[in-house]
Amino acid sequence: MPKAELIVQPNSHEMSMIRVFNAPRELVFKVMTDPKQIPNWWGPRQYTTIVDKMEVKAGGLWRYVQRGADGSEFGFHGVYHSVVEPESIIDTFEFEGMPGHVLMETMTLEALPEGKTKLIVSSVFQTVADRDGMISSGMESGSNESYDRLDEILAAL
Repeated sequence: MPKAELIVQPNSHEMSMIRVFNAPRELVFKVMTDPKQIPNWWGPRQYTTIVDKMEVKAGGLWRYVQRGADGSEFGFHGVYHSVVEPESIIDTFEFEGMPGHVLMETMTLEALPEGKTKLIVSSVFQTVADRDGMISSGMESGSNESYDRLDEILAAL
């Protein structure tokens, strides 16, 4: 499966990931915003993802918990700032294991010919160190695994 292109500029607070899915934009948006589908694709396969909250609207809250086979749990949460179906979502993202390190994320879905969709996720961090810490945490491989899983769901629908 194709991998997401990670774009990281030196000394920048921002990073972007770009991935093309072989599915129409409306379907990609629907699956990415359906709390029943999130556990099927969000995060690495080794974890079970639980949707604690997911209010996909401006001002709405989201919170996911990943649980490992050993019972360990990792929480993530944020606030939706803008939701424009099926084009974009702007929200915050915070790993509960490192409180106070909030990033702003803009997800854009671009309709492409032949029913494909380009996903662009741009993340702006408070510091370059926060951005670099996220990259060194394995975020790229985790994101690619999530996108592979999303690809599988889209192909089955």
